[in-house]
Amino acid sequence: MSSTDKPLIDKQVIEEACEWSIMHGVAFKNSDGTARHCPFSIAPMAMKHHVFQHIMKVTPLLTKLISRVSEDHQFLQSSLTEMAKADQFFERLMAIHQEIHGIDGEQIFPARQPLLLMRTDYMDDRQQGAKVIEFNGIAAGMGPFGQRITQLHQFMKNQWPEVYTDWVEDPASHVADNFCLEQLAEAIAHAARKVKAEFDVSGQPTFLMVVQRGEDNVYDQHLLEVALQGLGVRTLRRTFDQLASELYTGENKRLMLKGIGAIDLVYLRAGYQHIDYFAPALGEDICCQTLSQTRAFIEQHNVALNATISQQLATSKTMQMILTMMPEQAFSRWGFSLDEVRLMKSVLAEMLPVNKETIDWFSSRADKTAWVLKNQGEGGGHCVFGEEITERLNQLTPAEYEAWALMQRLFPHERERPTLAVRNGEITQIDDLISEIGLFTAYFNGRPVGGSDEVAGYLVRSKPAKENEGGIHSGQGILDSITLTG
Repeated sequence: MSSTDKPLIDKQVIEEACEWSIMHGVAFKNSDGTARHCPFSIAPMAMKHHVFQHIMKVTPLLTKLISRVSEDHQFLQSSLTEMAKADQFFERLMAIHQEIHGIDGEQIFPARQPLLLMRTDYMDDRQQGAKVIEFNGIAAGMGPFGQRITQLHQFMKNQWPEVYTDWVEDPASHVADNFCLEQLAEAIAHAARKVKAEFDVSGQPTFLMVVQRGEDNVYDQHLLEVALQGLGVRTLRRTFDQLASELYTGENKRLMLKGIGAIDLVYLRAGYQHIDYFAPALGEDICCQTLSQTRAFIEQHNVALNATISQQLATSKTMQMILTMMPEQAFSRWGFSLDEVRLMKSVLAEMLPVNKETIDWFSSRADKTAWVLKNQGEGGGHCVFGEEITERLNQLTPAEYEAWALMQRLFPHERERPTLAVRNGEITQIDDLISEIGLFTAYFNGRPVGGSDEVAGYLVRSKPAKENEGGIHSGQGILDSITLTG
């Protein structure tokens, strides 16, 4: 990335783009309560139409797969027990899963109704084509931002057409529609109404979002809330700390919240890391017991829930590796044809377990630049690259192996033209931008919401090719959108 003192575009253009961003909620909350715009590109990336159509076709199949795996509790336990022993956080998740579903995977508390709002992240590798980076089954956020940045680029095209044409990758391409905010809100409202209808009571369905303490990504969440309110859904926000003393059981296993009443749907934007359950004020002998039990309590009630413990386990890196390595015939367990399996396999990048054999192979013969080492963590900072992989592998004890996996490193197409990144009101020209495309899908009780296997919008995050961390929060990532070409 290279900066320049010479203005690349008029200052007014940047000011108006940043103001549009803040006005439309594409922002993070500062510690003093003010807001700053999210980093964004000034114009969209271009993607080959056939590549986009391919991932649009395969993503609903992958969602169906994860939906079925997540409800195959015996398979989850038999497949992930060793990984859970190597990862303290997943050990806790597995313990909750066994508490809810029994040691052998039988359904002890069948009340909760799973709502799978999944984001499947891809990169379009130069040689291999589009491949899955990861499945996100819990706290899969920024869908509202995905739609808003598409709208921001449309604003740029209409308001500043010459600037847009100068920086868009392919001026002849057309925008890929993105109604992610509306589609996710419709899916959530559908599930909330279904649960409420079972109890034959009047009034608005009630949606509860579980959030992190001191959350700065509140505007993405509030955009979703506003859309839900427009659909007649009441919205609430609580942390696990608050819920630990506010939840109770109503008639017919309804989930109740003190001072509010019945809850129809719980949506977790917290719970994917240990710190979300950490409550030092409780003085627990066993870390995180109380707040993680609050999550277990929710699952034991008749409520729509995203994400269930099962969904979180099913979208772990280890499960992604298991599915990648699994023989095609084994997928018949979940009712898939060989043609469907081959389509899914076409986008699953090679993965390998970490053990003595793979460590020896990697240290002596592997191309160090062709792999990435991943643990089970969500968000940025959980991947190791290049020569640092050997160092990290040699630091691991055998008891830690199962918590890690090697994955083929993807090298996506770089943009053919430079682009401008806008961060904190300042512009930077980037000559080697690459992109990660996340496609959203929605399943409720094992079926696509609305009966249609359509993708519910997308999120694009781009970064300089030489940067390893591309998160909007944690790295050099910027929000982006897609135009289709060819």
